[in-house]
Amino acid sequence: MPKLYLSPSVQEFNRYSGGGSEEYYMFLIADAMEPYLKANSIDFDRNSPEMTLSQVIADSNAKPYELHLAVHSNASPESASGQNTGVEIYYYPTSQKGRRFAEILQNNYKAVYREPGDVRVIPTANLAELRRTKAPAVLIEVGYHDNPGEAQWIRDNIDTIARALSKSVTEYFGQEFKDPAK
Repeated sequence: MPKLYLSPSVQEFNRYSGGGSEEYYMFLIADAMEPYLKANSIDFDRNSPEMTLSQVIADSNAKPYELHLAVHSNASPESASGQNTGVEIYYYPTSQKGRRFAEILQNNYKAVYREPGDVRVIPTANLAELRRTKAPAVLIEVGYHDNPGEAQWIRDNIDTIARALSKSVTEYFGQEFKDPAK
């Protein structure tokens, strides 16, 4: 059975346009992923909101996970606050498995995101959750939470996002996606 470490953002200090926090909404997405992952026989563990990033990484490295998925939302620099849109999917530059998963995520997310041309895959060595985890890791920024329209889109599409992410995990592991509602 494939084993995933699911890591929704623990950044409760990142406030959403219109209310709420990055941590709150990313945990809602992770909660919504659970039925999809279970329906597809994906074994998973996940972090808790009380954890620090270092604790999340240590928890992920404590067991032999085959994939680490970090789920975040983005914010613009203060000078451009509320102006940016788009999805960024990061992987560690030398990780071929991470790149493969990032590209699968990109393809599935384009099908649900409001601007499919704004879903980008980006290699980076700057993110600890990609650099320090043992399992191939990807971090997706599902949209810009400081942009009122994007923040509302995220709120309105929790299950749609969860389904696209879960479908991507299933595809990465070479399985046919099963919808728990069917």
